[in-house]
Amino acid sequence: MTDPKTNLPKEKQTVLGLYVTAKEAYEKWQADPERVKILDVRTPEEYLFVGHPEMAWKIPVIAQSYEWDAEKGKFPMKLLPDFVARVQTVLKPEDPILVTCRSGGRSAIACNLLAQAGFKNVYNIIDGMEGDANGDSASVAQAPLLKDGWKHSGCPWTKKLTPERMVLPKV
Repeated sequence: MTDPKTNLPKEKQTVLGLYVTAKEAYEKWQADPERVKILDVRTPEEYLFVGHPEMAWKIPVIAQSYEWDAEKGKFPMKLLPDFVARVQTVLKPEDPILVTCRSGGRSAIACNLLAQAGFKNVYNIIDGMEGDANGDSASVAQAPLLKDGWKHSGCPWTKKLTPERMVLPKV
């Protein structure tokens, strides 16, 4: 079996070079739940409709825009400029932080932003909450997902919202 952390696509790579799978992330959290932090950087809609790790801090890094990009054929996501400031309200630069999104791309962006702000122990959960698309379709929304990711690895998750663990941007 090959190590999923080798030959990562560029969009999942981080400046710190720290990577875990969802299963490894859950095991790290279980071993030291007071110290190890899980950070989910997806949108509130994803927490609500897809589910989330209950113990995770839910702090979006990017929000859905409503400006159609005709060239790309989609509504692009927009970086939230106060992401690091919101993280700093609940997490410390020395905390071991395991960052997740849907499949490892947005979490890599979040890891890099936190590294720039002086966080040193930030790991990208490379298979995210749902795993990678299987490649049968150009559209992630249409393609079945692989068996990897938090939900498909036997890690506990819920659709019940936990507002006390959400740090959302002001609108």
